[in-house]
This record gives sequence, C-alpha cells and structure tokens, in this order.
Amino acid sequence: MAQTPSPAAPVGANVKSAVRTVELLEFFAGRPGLHSLAEVQEALGYPKSSLYMLLRTLVELGWVETDVTGTRYGIGMRALLVGTAYIDGDEVVAATRPVLDRLSDETTETIHLARLDGVDVVYLATRASQHYLRPFTRVGRRLPAYSTSLGKALLATHTDEEIEKLLPERLEPLTEHTLTTRAALLEELHAIRERGYATDREENTLGLCCFAVDIPYRTPSRDAVSCSVPVARLTPGREQMIRDALFAARERLALATRHL
Repeated sequence: MAQTPSPAAPVGANVKSAVRTVELLEFFAGRPGLHSLAEVQEALGYPKSSLYMLLRTLVELGWVETDVTGTRYGIGMRALLVGTAYIDGDEVVAATRPVLDRLSDETTETIHLARLDGVDVVYLATRASQHYLRPFTRVGRRLPAYSTSLGKALLATHTDEEIEKLLPERLEPLTEHTLTTRAALLEELHAIRERGYATDREENTLGLCCFAVDIPYRTPSRDAVSCSVPVARLTPGREQMIRDALFAARERLALATRHL
C-alpha cells in the first residue's frame, strides 16, 4: 500500500524562513565580530525563540560560529567558502586579472575592481600599493556608490531617471567632502560623462583620492576599476599619469571582456 505523503510546510513559512536566514547572514557579514542573541534580536526584530533555533541550526551547518560560551554569534567558515567560490567563478575577475596586474605595475598604487550592487559597490579584486603609505580595502567590502569614484563611474552610465531610483533616500556623509545632495551628485555625474573618468577627492576616506573608469562590456556598466592614491603623494603630474593609465587600461579591459 502506498504511503500517504506527510503534509508539506506552508510555502509562505518556507519563504519566510529563507528570507530570515539570508537577512541573518547579511547582518553578520556587515558587522564583524561576535554578537549576543539580544543584539541580533534587537537589530532584526525576530521572535527570540525562533531566532535562537535558526542560529543553532546555522551553527550546526557551519554558516554561523559561536564563542566558547555558546552565547555570542558571528559569521561562519562556510560563508567564506561560498564567497570565495563567487570570486573564483566570476568571468570578469578572471578576464581582467592581467590588466589589473599591469595597471598596478604602471602606477605602483592601489588598484580595485568593483561591481555595482543596488546602491553600493562591492570590491571583487584588489592590488596593493607598492608604497609604505597605502590604503587597505578587502575583497567583499561594500561602500555607498555615491561616495566612491568606482560607484560614480558606474552611476554615470545610467540615465538621470535611473539614478534617482538607485539612490538611497538620504546621502549620508562619510567625510566633510562627501556629496550629500542629489543635485550636486547629478551635476558631478554629468561632468564624469564629459571627461570619461570619475574622482573621489576625500569623499569616502580623508587623506585619500581615487580615480575610476567603468568597464564597458555591457550597458549600463556593471563593473569599474580604480586607482587610490594618498593625498600626500598626489602631484598634478602624478594625477595625469594615473588618468592616462586608467584610460589605457579601460581599452584593454574592454577587449578582455568583449565576449562576456
């Protein structure tokens, strides 16, 4: 006799559980270190009992780790493996690797490859500066697009109407130089379209200037490359050299990614 299948869980409950799992992992990814159950519950607003059960399940599966007391939680090793797999399998990262290496050698400064993700840019690859005084940005870091040269280079490939929809309600200042009004940002994006490159003059980090160009393998562009230079090392001649190197790299990047 055929067995009667057990009743399935409601679809809505499965979807809610999946959403909560993703939101929980994103919470830990955006807040390094370990956090108490109360901290997580306050931030996400989930019922404490169901949150505890979800955390315990994710700990058992390796997506979340705890301290020796078992009362504080953080992102687990399995999340690192999945993140690494994304980078390793990304065709753009692979195709642009030789160009990034060459740009790093030519400028001797810090080079970044980043992708637009909603209102932010996410760093996919970096090449460290050859100088003692240098910025540090890890792969996977997420920053507001409006405050970075990478983000502005990518926003500039969208129409003004698309940009209005992409931008957050409020442009929070990261430094005293950050553009915090839509009018000022749109004016800057118009200028970027004219000159062909974007700048971040201490808008994201004090003491640091960045220059970026988009990679035009799709329209609007999704990825961009930048060069970051401490203000103390940025002479007019060096700035021109970096711009020229970025324009040349953009041509090589367009060739390298034309099949994608």
